[in-house]
Amino acid sequence: MVYLDEALLDDEDHLRACDRRGTVRALATAGAQVREGLALSADADMARLARGDRPRSVLVASLGGSAVVADVLDMLAEPGSPVPVSVRRNVPLPGWVGPLDLVVAVSLSGRARGPLAVAAEAARRGASLLTVGASDSPLAAVCARARGVHVDVGRDRVSSRTSLWSLLTPVLVGADALGLVDVPESTLLGAADRLDAEADACRPSSESFVNPAKLLALGLAGTVPVVLGDGALSGVAAARAAAMLARTARVPATHGELPDAASQIVATFDGPFTAGGGEGVDTKHDIFADPFLDGPSMPRLSMLMVRDAPAEITTPEEADLAALTDAVLATAEDTGVRVSTVVAEPGPPVVRLAGQIARIDFAATYLAIGSGLDPAESRHLHQLRDRFN
Repeated sequence: MVYLDEALLDDEDHLRACDRRGTVRALATAGAQVREGLALSADADMARLARGDRPRSVLVASLGGSAVVADVLDMLAEPGSPVPVSVRRNVPLPGWVGPLDLVVAVSLSGRARGPLAVAAEAARRGASLLTVGASDSPLAAVCARARGVHVDVGRDRVSSRTSLWSLLTPVLVGADALGLVDVPESTLLGAADRLDAEADACRPSSESFVNPAKLLALGLAGTVPVVLGDGALSGVAAARAAAMLARTARVPATHGELPDAASQIVATFDGPFTAGGGEGVDTKHDIFADPFLDGPSMPRLSMLMVRDAPAEITTPEEADLAALTDAVLATAEDTGVRVSTVVAEPGPPVVRLAGQIARIDFAATYLAIGSGLDPAESRHLHQLRDRFN
């Protein structure tokens, strides 16, 4: 089983050697990405979306590192949007998409096959288009031919995983202009401030015993994590966390959202990755076990609980969810599952989500660096691309 050497996370020479493409530095620009995204949206005349009739429906296409863009918009719009919002990763488009609908396609490079194909098909059907990506890309060209609105992602954006807010901000600006979500500029600026605060707290020079992202990485090291959100907002952060752990830290992770995922998550506590290896077995870890004489132990199961900011409980459904969350945590503790928790700070939904995502993004990156991996480069992924293209 792999253990993280805490000293490596505080060794700036090691950090620089592993993080050759500057992933930590790129994540620290998230707040600046929001502010730049607001300016670029204004330059693109985003208000033009709201000058005509409100669309009958909105369909969002994003995948890979930008997949969370669609998830965020869907989550924010669900409680009060006057029109339905749906998510599509690739063609074919649903048969109902036509001139009365708006299609949003997001791709950092503007060349991702799924969003590009969705935008092209939507344009062919006469749907309105909002696209976000590189300005000199095929996606921008499709949008221009369809007389849609295209928003550039700015300079020095090389990875969709570290450029989330360059992609998400214009989509939220457009959705707010259409009245689908309540995310005014002041809220986005609040999210930028929250992202700046997380970047400062999680900076490489901050030592492991006070750096929240490094502490989280140490808690997840050497484990097979399950990530659980305690509601809709934290469920989006949990999905992002699982993707970042897999793609950045090379750690396979599953995720779920309460209340629906309670049974599938808790069922894993009976499996081979818990301390006792199953029900009815002593769950206490043998501190005298010798990995050289007895052989290496299996990775242990851990749970990353992503929790929304504490709030006053006003409905029976909220009380049930809070009780279920406490019950899952108690069951994990009884089973010997290592539990790490990320709790959102108070604020509007986008601000709370920004803090959760930033903390976990930094933690996944430190987990990779502490394991001696470059968070931006995977040789097997390069092999896959060579074989596929």
